[in-house]
Amino acid sequence: MRRISKLTRVAVGVASLGLVATACGGTSSDSGDSDSSDRGVAIAYDVGGKGDQSFNDAAFAGLTKAKDEFGYKTADIEPTEGETNADKEQRLASLAKQGYNPVIGVGFAYGPAMKAVAAKYPKTTFGIVDSVVPGKNVASLVFAEEQASYLAGVAAAKATKTDVVGFVGGVDVPLIHKFEAGYKQGVQDTNSKVKVLSQYLTQTAEEGGFSSPDKGKAAAEGQIEKKADVLYAAAGLSGQGVIEAAAKAKVWAIGVDSDQYKQAALAPYKNYILTSALKDVGGAVYTLSKSVHDGKPLTGTQTFDLKVNGVGLAESNPQYAKVAGLQDAVNKAKQEIIDGKIKVNTE
Repeated sequence: MRRISKLTRVAVGVASLGLVATACGGTSSDSGDSDSSDRGVAIAYDVGGKGDQSFNDAAFAGLTKAKDEFGYKTADIEPTEGETNADKEQRLASLAKQGYNPVIGVGFAYGPAMKAVAAKYPKTTFGIVDSVVPGKNVASLVFAEEQASYLAGVAAAKATKTDVVGFVGGVDVPLIHKFEAGYKQGVQDTNSKVKVLSQYLTQTAEEGGFSSPDKGKAAAEGQIEKKADVLYAAAGLSGQGVIEAAAKAKVWAIGVDSDQYKQAALAPYKNYILTSALKDVGGAVYTLSKSVHDGKPLTGTQTFDLKVNGVGLAESNPQYAKVAGLQDAVNKAKQEIIDGKIKVNTE
């Protein structure tokens, strides 16, 4: 419990950080066991990479905060198309060997690779986002995505005028099922008359479900044709296509992970981004980095939920406060989730 409480104190608010340039550098260490030449934090991106305006960019914001605050040198490494677990292992091992500490895999896909590599570099602290990996030197950074998605569902039910809303999932996997389950429950608990249309873009990440804005746009257009006027996407880079389609049709989009209303690349569509279901990936990256910097590296499962502001709902768009009953309904639901009066579904 002591470790969890320490994590929550420093995690709050990092997800809204602006994105700035990062620096890589330094000379390599030859030792697999990280030594006194530790460089600082390194992150290995998930599918979609930096520039997704969502999940990966939130991680980059946390890396940037750690770099600026601690004078760290940093590395952020992109995935490659069609890569294998062996490729991921090689990437993580290379970062550890070079002296980066902690080394963080952004996304559940790094699970098998991290389990293998962490055992080989016991003096390096590893972190993984969205998965639980056993290991004495591994911190598993997990989130209550379903809780933020529930709030997104409440917002959608309050904002819809057609009583039809949509959900677009990037890949049909258990993690994204959590987003869908929470969203549907939030909609139905708020207004049982509202219909939720759901669609997954692909069955596997390799098919581009998290990295294909064109797929997201096509799915959104199909839901809009069926009268959906609020669309929530949990689809990484593909979500940009959902937001674009919503803006073109002049209906609401709900962003994910980062506050997408504030993202520069999405500025042309911002007036149609009602809100975003926030997930403080940046806070998790920063928190783990700080713990290593302080000489007390976190390990084990670290959970970010509504109670610790690890997830939430953005209020940046001025239109959010103008939708009748929305803000009060979201605030009420948030408190009831924190108090345990509402149990949010995860599947």
